[in-house]
Amino acid sequence: MLKVFVDQDLCISCGLCISICDEVFFWNDDDKAQAIDSDVPEEFIDDVNEAVESCPTDAIQYEEE
Repeated sequence: MLKVFVDQDLCISCGLCISICDEVFFWNDDDKAQAIDSDVPEEFIDDVNEAVESCPTDAIQYEEE
């Protein structure tokens, strides 16, 4: 399984990840992107990979279990 998270110190709130995959990424109370707390559903893995590659500050981190 794949888990993903957004480094809040690096996030600049550009919204690319949310526009690419709003099933996994959302705006938190600090107006920064945040990822779901659970494993990424299989059908969204390609979108998450696109979001990781598109992030201008490399704020999105992931780990495979």
